Amino acid sequence: MGRVIAIVSGKGGVGKTTITANLGIALAKRNIKVCIVDADIAMANLSLLLNMQSCPITLHDVLLGEASVQDAIYDGPEGVKFIPSGLSLENYRRVDPERMETIISSIKNQFDFILLDSPPGIERDVLAIMNAADEILLITMPISPAVADVLKAKITAQRLGKKTIGVIINMIMGEKGEISDEDIMRMLELPVYGLIPYDDEIRKSFLQEKVAPVIVRRPQSPSSLAIQKTASKLAGLPVVFENGKKQGFFSRLFSIFFRKKKQPIQEQAAKPKTK
Repeated sequence: MGRVIAIVSGKGGVGKTTITANLGIALAKRNIKVCIVDADIAMANLSLLLNMQSCPITLHDVLLGEASVQDAIYDGPEGVKFIPSGLSLENYRRVDPERMETIISSIKNQFDFILLDSPPGIERDVLAIMNAADEILLITMPISPAVADVLKAKITAQRLGKKTIGVIINMIMGEKGEISDEDIMRMLELPVYGLIPYDDEIRKSFLQEKVAPVIVRRPQSPSSLAIQKTASKLAGLPVVFENGKKQGFFSRLFSIFFRKKKQPIQEQAAKPKTK
């Protein structure tokens, strides 16, 4: 039976949908059966990122009882499966999000992973998505408003009796004032599953004539490599990149050392020398 993971942020604008799409594709590239679900039934846009906005049957139709969930599963990039959500506001007002749990349970045996792209906030729709999941994976940015909101999402998940497995920190720019991953781990009392750097290639993915997730368009970009590492950790697999090379022990050790030492070195270099 597959793992159903709700990708939750609390705050909007932290890149949750982008991470969901790219993480799902990264898992699929590792020969893992993955279905990503656009569970943001009010403001769906995952289909736009995947360039699959013309799917005739959507999650709205399934929630309304007008279509089978099997008819709403489509072939996405790199072997990932995809269930889109509708763009109709009229249908959104009619759907019952409480049916999400039953619908997702009916397809758990078909996949190794089902990733639910949830809406921001902790409103009724989000609670229904959390209830449909086995596990919660949080997404935040290294800034205080995003971390505060994701802490509220974690508390909400706990009250629902759901297991929160960890957090992905997105859009890391390495600027002074950003909250460190160590501090975020301490505040949330959760392991970090991914450190995703800010990458202009993600923005450029939306500017192409044919939109494609960054892991498809630029698999060697910094964000793509970081997402591949996150996918491997989530699946319990060795970290293997697109070129087939594994990340060795000394490479990992150097990356940890460099990340911790880089900022003090930069600050030291910025200080004027005294005679």
